[in-house]
Amino acid sequence: MGLGGLGHMGVKFARAFGAHVVVFTTSPAKVDDALRLGAHEVVLSRDAAAMAKHNGSLDFILDAVAATHDLDAYLRLLKPDGNLTLLGAPEKPISLSVFSLLLGRKSLSGSIIGSIAETQEMLDFCGAHNITADVEIIPIQKINEAYERMARGDVKYRFSIDMASLKSA
Repeated sequence: MGLGGLGHMGVKFARAFGAHVVVFTTSPAKVDDALRLGAHEVVLSRDAAAMAKHNGSLDFILDAVAATHDLDAYLRLLKPDGNLTLLGAPEKPISLSVFSLLLGRKSLSGSIIGSIAETQEMLDFCGAHNITADVEIIPIQKINEAYERMARGDVKYRFSIDMASLKSA
């Protein structure tokens, strides 16, 4: 869940690992992108019936959402012993019902970054599976515009600054 700068990479990794990939998004505009990136299914998370179809069906959920959202709604989607791992960092605390974890022995975990060895392993995996980030290269002169676009959620999916543009700044 969360098809942004981090989530789009999660889709690519999950697909390369051989997982059946289901993307959850609030945005109908992201459905085609999710499928292009490798998702097998896309669920609009504001559609209660579509969400209910996945109750108790998932082993793992990667949560890359950086906004406050309902964790209980996603914990219901996990099978017994399933795990939801948080990567996104919402500005405000997220609440959840402990029963969402207790019923079904579900777990909630988080991750921020790996060690140097884990990072190298990830880069090697990317090289072996041709996994790259979708980036838009911008000159340094457009950094303020890029920031405004990022705040609006208008980035697909990462900005990279063309360092050669520093010479003309």
